[in-house]
Amino acid sequence: MLNIKPKYLVNDKGRKTAVVLSMKEYRLLIEHLEDLEDILEMDAAVKTETESRPYQDIRAELKKDGKL
Repeated sequence: MLNIKPKYLVNDKGRKTAVVLSMKEYRLLIEHLEDLEDILEMDAAVKTETESRPYQDIRAELKKDGKL
């Protein structure tokens, strides 16, 4: 769980316009984002996984077809 305590900069109307984080909080946030990105990439790879075949089967097929 992220333990980030942001501080906000506000304009003259009191609207939040920017966020200030410590470097430690910033690095932690970036690390978590990178972890999430890795998870999303892994999920995508699993969804697009194709059927695999043993090397020996592929080699035998290539030999049979005269390509090896």
